[in-house]
This record gives sequence, structure tokens and C-alpha cells, in this order.
Amino acid sequence: MYLLGIDIGTSATKTVLFDHSGKPAASASAEYPLYQPKNGWAEQEPADWWDAVARTVKKITAVEDAREIDGIGLSGQMHGLVLLDKEDKILRRCLIWCDQRTGAQAQALTSLLGEQQLIEITANPALTGFTAAKILWVKENEPEIWAKVAKIMLPKDYIRYL
Repeated sequence: MYLLGIDIGTSATKTVLFDHSGKPAASASAEYPLYQPKNGWAEQEPADWWDAVARTVKKITAVEDAREIDGIGLSGQMHGLVLLDKEDKILRRCLIWCDQRTGAQAQALTSLLGEQQLIEITANPALTGFTAAKILWVKENEPEIWAKVAKIMLPKDYIRYL
């Protein structure tokens, strides 16, 4: 019996099969591109993550029987903005954690709530990598996309959803 760990990283998905003593039994990784259409911007295609998960799991289950997997653990990059429409179609590339375009939106969040209240609510200051700032950026800069948003997810949660 095994446990499968999947990490949706910034540069690749890493998948490892562990036995119940914690010893790795098989592993696979699959890289995907990072898009930087402007200086300071960082985006990825959510479909690339799903493809990487499928490829790495297929490699591992070619070595070990999938019916022997007792559980799956999922981890991944945080603060990415995955936007889906009402039909669960991806609306745009994900603005990932290291995207820096949202300085004005992070400042607006801080000004609106006040730095202390924002930290009390979220346990974080509003930084450029903050998902809430990314939401505001899309709303302000891509209103045609924002109008179609039905679901907002982080990268690993998108994979879990699929």
C-alpha cells in the first residue's frame, strides 16, 4: 500500500509514491513554462499543471498498481489566481505568486482597511503577490474577463477541483 504526493511547483510538478514507512517507491516530474509578457509579470497556464499531474501519475502507475494507493496528498504554489467561468473554463493565464503587477491594488487594500486591520483579518500585509490584489487588478484592468468569473481558486485547489 502506498501514499501519493503531488506538488504543483513553480517550475514543475513533482509526484512521489511513498510506502507506509515513508520510503519513496517511485517518482516523476514534469516541467512547464513560465510566461513573462512584461517586466515583473509572471503567469502560467493552469492546463499545463493538469497535464503535468496526469503525466507524472501515469509514469508512477506504470511502475506500481494504482489500486495500491491509499491516499493522495496535494501541495503547491500559493497566491496564484485561477479564474474559471460558469462552465469551469479557464478565463486567463494564472497570475502566480511572484507576479509583481499589483502594487497599486495592494496599496489600495491597505488604504481601504488600514494596515493593522488588514493584518488582523488576514495575518498578512497586502503585498504584490497577495491574491486579493490580483483579483482587484483583473477587475480593474480586464473587466471583460472579470465579468465572466464564476470561481476563483489557487493553483493546487484547481488541481484538486479537477
